[in-house]
Parts: sequence; structure tokens; C-alpha cells
Amino acid sequence: MEKLPIGIQTFSELRTKGYLYVDKTEDIHRMITSGKPFFLSRPRRFGKSLLVSTLSEIFKGNKTLFEGLYIYDHWDWTQQYPVIRLDFGGISNRSAEALNQSLTYFVEAVAGYNGLLLKGISLTDKFTELIL
Repeated sequence: MEKLPIGIQTFSELRTKGYLYVDKTEDIHRMITSGKPFFLSRPRRFGKSLLVSTLSEIFKGNKTLFEGLYIYDHWDWTQQYPVIRLDFGGISNRSAEALNQSLTYFVEAVAGYNGLLLKGISLTDKFTELIL
């Protein structure tokens, strides 16, 4: 019997450690390929982090995690896409300056992880440079 994934927020942990997963990848595939922007609004503890983690694993091309699921045969796993995941839980918001410094550090860390050197001075410039 599979374990219930209570408190599990990462797709990779859920799949590699034998937790129960109800396959929602057909819906995720439809969402990704529709070409429309989505605003995901859900109450606390309602699966937002797990959904974002699942999307991240898809875009990183981690095909083996999706074996047996709908998307396994419906996605081009040869394509990989950079993922920027902004978690405000680790961002300081004590003041506008602290928020700006935390976000700047985060954007620079993501750039470094992806082998990019940002040239922009302001946070806006750096973030724009990162996503283009």
C-alpha cells in the first residue's frame, strides 16, 4: 500500500519515495500547452507548492519521474527550459530596502545557477535580463 503524501511538497520526493499520487498530469499538460496565462489561487495547504514543483520537473526534463503518468508519452523530453521559482518564504520583507536586497540576491543566485552573469544595475534590469 502506498503512503499518503501528507506534508510532501516536492514532486520528486513524492515519486521517488513511494507516496500515493493521483495523476493530474493530463490537466497540467493541457494548462502548459494551451498558451494562456493562468492565475493559480488556492487556499493554504491545497497543493500549490506541489503543482509548482511538478511543473519545474517537467520543464527541467526529468522524464523518469513521470513514468506511468499521462504526460510521460505526451511531452517532448528532449527540450529543457530554465525554471525560476521565487519562494517568498525565504525573502526578507522587514523593509522595502531589505526586500529589494533579498530579491536582488535571489535573482543573482538564479542567474549564477544557470551560468549567467547579469549586467543590469537595478533589480528590474536584472530580473528582465534573467527572463529574456
